Amino acid sequence: MWDLLDAMTSLRKTIEDQKVYVLHNKKYISELETGDKGEMMANITLAYRHLEDAKMRVGKVIQAYEGKSCYDK
Repeated sequence: MWDLLDAMTSLRKTIEDQKVYVLHNKKYISELETGDKGEMMANITLAYRHLEDAKMRVGKVIQAYEGKSCYDK
């Protein structure tokens, strides 16, 4: 049976793994001597930030499912 919490937790882990992969590739881009390195670095940085946002939003799915908020104190 499908479980939302398991699925979302797994998705967050997958996104985190991709963030590590993006950072790994960013290192190699920074060492390139050809191409528009500034453009490449800007876009790989944006890709990383979008992954961070995606992970946060999946976390918000979990919060909404559980009925919890960081503001509920």
